[in-house]
Amino acid sequence: MTVATSLATPADPETGLIAWAERGLIPDVALRSGIRRLCAQRLQEESAGGIEAQSARFNQCLEQLAGSPVALHVDAANRQHYEVPAAFFQACLGKRLKYSSCYYPSGRETLDEAEVAMLELYGERASLADGQHILELGCGWGSLTLWMAERFPGARITAVSNSHSQRQHILEQCRLRGLGNVEVITCDVNRLELPAGRFDRCVSVEMFEHVRNHAQLMSRIAQWLKPDGALFVHIFAHRTLMYPFEAEGGDNWMGRHFFTGGLMPAADTLLHFQQDLRLQRRWLLDGTHYQRTADHWLANQDAARERIMPILEATYGRPAARQWWNRWRMFWMACAELFGYDNGQQWLVAHYLFRPR
Repeated sequence: MTVATSLATPADPETGLIAWAERGLIPDVALRSGIRRLCAQRLQEESAGGIEAQSARFNQCLEQLAGSPVALHVDAANRQHYEVPAAFFQACLGKRLKYSSCYYPSGRETLDEAEVAMLELYGERASLADGQHILELGCGWGSLTLWMAERFPGARITAVSNSHSQRQHILEQCRLRGLGNVEVITCDVNRLELPAGRFDRCVSVEMFEHVRNHAQLMSRIAQWLKPDGALFVHIFAHRTLMYPFEAEGGDNWMGRHFFTGGLMPAADTLLHFQQDLRLQRRWLLDGTHYQRTADHWLANQDAARERIMPILEATYGRPAARQWWNRWRMFWMACAELFGYDNGQQWLVAHYLFRPR
């Protein structure tokens, strides 16, 4: 799942430019320009006071994470993304329904090609292989789960999601494709319990941004892995800054509608939680890969308006459907402009490979 800028709003969310944008009254070029200004404002605010002040805020955030549950506002995340009908995402995402950054090695890939390119990159970097028992935390609409099940028919895939609709979708796809090596568990990650020493690999794609207590989750994962197992993580991140999406004392459009309880990690955030798992390797991809992904999602939504509007009406109610049409468009644009900011050199995609100590 994806991401956000500050997109702060006035105390009354129905006033101001955000309300105009939600009614579709602001041209895309102006809206994108405003998002870029908010990106610059976020960088200025988070960098205020120089390196010592930044370090103090970073350490304070680490302390807050240590005292948090594994994840916050899981139900809100479900409502905002994971219980929206699959039909909406089938219209907006690529063929494999990858709801996370794709990979554009040449910059000319189609969305479908970029989905496969990133999935293959996971397989290479996580050293996935036939015969393994693989745990996927936060499986989304099954893009990686189904790819692994097809690529490695002798592997066993255990996928975990907190969404009943995602489980139903994945199991139906397994039935249609004749895949019998997939188990899907619906569970809040705060309450997830699995047998110790069971898995050769654990993979997680854009789920750790919903996590607040990384140390606790990584300790659990270390117990679930075999001694020679590995954890592969894909997250989006800022190259140096870490901050929650909800600004203290203020409203936040992105946090309220799309990313309640979410955290923007820094590229080195997970490096602070190696008590049970040690880092073997880290890779960084510049943000233009996510920029292209989100722009493709936006183009798909625009091209499928007649197909999508009845879905939004059934999901949000007829009076709110147009507003949500515009909100989703704003969300894709916010993702594209955030990750495209400074030619992708600020916000980015990070991959990590951890091994049990």
